[in-house]
Amino acid sequence: MHFEFATAQRIVFGPGTLKEAGPVARSLGRRALVVTGHTPARAEALRRLLGENHVSDVVFPVAGEPTTEAIIAGATLAKAGRCDCVIGFGGGSAVDAAKAIAVLLTNDGELLDYLEVIGRAQPLTRPAAPCLAIPTTAGTGAEVTRNAVLASPLHRVKVSLRSPLMLPRVALVDPELTHGLPPAVTAATGMDALTQLIEPFLCARANPLADALCVEGLRRVARSLRQAFTAGANAAAREEMAVASLFGGLALANAGLGAVHGFAGPIGGMFPAPHGAVCAALLAPVWEVNQRALTARQPEHAARRRLDEIARLLTDRPQATANDGAAWLRELTRDLGIPGLRAYGLTPEDFPGLVEKAARASSMKSNPLPLTPGELEEILQRAW
Repeated sequence: MHFEFATAQRIVFGPGTLKEAGPVARSLGRRALVVTGHTPARAEALRRLLGENHVSDVVFPVAGEPTTEAIIAGATLAKAGRCDCVIGFGGGSAVDAAKAIAVLLTNDGELLDYLEVIGRAQPLTRPAAPCLAIPTTAGTGAEVTRNAVLASPLHRVKVSLRSPLMLPRVALVDPELTHGLPPAVTAATGMDALTQLIEPFLCARANPLADALCVEGLRRVARSLRQAFTAGANAAAREEMAVASLFGGLALANAGLGAVHGFAGPIGGMFPAPHGAVCAALLAPVWEVNQRALTARQPEHAARRRLDEIARLLTDRPQATANDGAAWLRELTRDLGIPGLRAYGLTPEDFPGLVEKAARASSMKSNPLPLTPGELEEILQRAW
């Protein structure tokens, strides 16, 4: 047994904790780049808190998922504005963008020097500028992860900027910020959180510390995701999903992922598809293909038994098996109105190229066992 565990230096969780953002930011710097989603007005309460604590700010909105061009522009703006800290306020895209910008402020060279796949993948050598991560969705767990997923429109791919030096200084998770999320966003981000609790528990780098977070998070998602979807103002359900998302981020950052995320990156890079919705469409098909492959080729593999364990957590039935888990995921996907991948423009003609890209993805290397090209294509067919 050998593992390590790294996360944000400080995690603040609880309803109403946004009010602590001003003093926290003041401890990090005096002029903040505030990275938001496409609607900067949603950060007005945060900006007011900053002003009350004598922290000036420059706002940088990120429309959609962050691109390499957006990160370069954000870093340029932060340097020109003499920003000494970065705040990510929004969904996973805004938080990832903030982390990427923060680390470019302190490391020389260009973004491509450090990017995987399309860049030179050089290691970052200097800690990022102080970063405060404030998620407003419950799904990605990006506030405690050590990477930022960036889209390169030129290459039609999503790639990661990755280093322990990118971990935010402070993660502030206020479940009340998620109360106004529309049902479709709640569904997609909630399914992303669920995926990021299942995959680290099954992956090739699973470890006891991440396992404990996954087990507790899975219980919370199983009893709360439907409630958050159907009754968005349900404070208890929103709190449960926020902590489950946090646990998923902690787990994936310190264990690994699997085939769902192995596909999600290439699909998101080639098509206008939200990350959470892609994970949601893929989750049950990946479970089913992994289950069959493990049963056929490695029946004694720990992940095969763990599928049964997850099924018991999700269904709350002591005798549940992996088959029951697959059925539960399929039913949840229907109940939440998750569309198939065809909704984003994928066609069967795209499958071979996606299989080739997914097979090279870093997340795919953590899948419980290697899947054949035929099995990978079958996943796409089932998710289509």
